[in-house]
Amino acid sequence: MTLLITWSDAGPDTVVRRTVEPGEIAAALAPAGVRYEQWALRADVPEDPDPAAVLNAYRDDVDGLADAEGFATIDVVGLRPRKDLGWRLTAKAERRKFLSEHTHDDDDEVRFFVAGAGAFYLHVGSEVHAVLCEAGDLLWVPRGTKHWFDMGAAPSYTVIRFFHDEDGWVGNFTGSDIALKFPDFDALAADRLTMAQ
Repeated sequence: MTLLITWSDAGPDTVVRRTVEPGEIAAALAPAGVRYEQWALRADVPEDPDPAAVLNAYRDDVDGLADAEGFATIDVVGLRPRKDLGWRLTAKAERRKFLSEHTHDDDDEVRFFVAGAGAFYLHVGSEVHAVLCEAGDLLWVPRGTKHWFDMGAAPSYTVIRFFHDEDGWVGNFTGSDIALKFPDFDALAADRLTMAQ
């Protein structure tokens, strides 16, 4: 169940919007130029797939989007919990990389969640939209939009990434500490569970 929570950018004391309805999520994000869609999940994708298997399973969707929008680079990334220390260190470093507010001046940030979940925080005008995405969600954040991403303390996700720029992910950090003021992925995930009950 995807969750959207909107707050004033002054802090999370007042909730402006909270919804799990896909149509409401798409409508709330559209004025900021953010696209939210849901794609059908493929049952033939293994639990811990290699990138080629993921791209092959979603070939029609990926090719259709790439052709329509002119993407130059498409890849698959993800993390799955492991018990070894190396995984914990990798997960911590990967999480830290995206937790600060940043923009992308030369590209949009487009992600399709094949499995697992992650939270995008979009700082648009005087509001912060937290979008807790799950498998089946496609989120398209336009270039220049201030945002950050949290995958949680124990990341578990697989995403297909789409880039117009062949350089891939290049973040321009704003230097703001705004991300520290809002609930993290784990708090959003707990909130979503209470809504589902």
